[in-house]
Amino acid sequence: MKTDAFIGLGSNLQKPAAQLARAVAELSALPDTTLVAQSPFYASSPVGPQDQPDFVNGAVWLSTGLDPHTLLDHLQTIEQAHGRERLRHWGPRTLDLDLLVFGNLVLNDDRLTVPHRELPNRDFVLQPLLDLKPDLTLPEGTAIATLRAQCPDNRLRKLPPPDYP
Repeated sequence: MKTDAFIGLGSNLQKPAAQLARAVAELSALPDTTLVAQSPFYASSPVGPQDQPDFVNGAVWLSTGLDPHTLLDHLQTIEQAHGRERLRHWGPRTLDLDLLVFGNLVLNDDRLTVPHRELPNRDFVLQPLLDLKPDLTLPEGTAIATLRAQCPDNRLRKLPPPDYP
């Protein structure tokens, strides 16, 4: 049985849009997983420390037979392959992959919280989700569109499509 999983992507180091494009290709190659759709990329101000470059963000919609923890393991493997270092909370990074929504699952354990706990506060996550599935709702019934309308502004700017595969 397949589950719809929505993954947030972010980068602000080493050609961020290229990092995201590569990650989309890697996500589409995961076992027992199909890429349903990819959002446009957006630029936004960093959350947290402001002494870093703006971020490029996007999201993908996957249909997967993987369980959420196995999917998380794959996301972290991809991050590591991109040189991800966790030196500072909300600091700069080559690639950040977040499991945002996993079907109707609500999970909060020592490794994973789904839906992602910061989802309501991140326009750079909510807008790509709306681009992917305008009628998407969280497991408890809150519409992503409602959250987006209430979300603080983070200077979100839609980027032109990348001109590389």
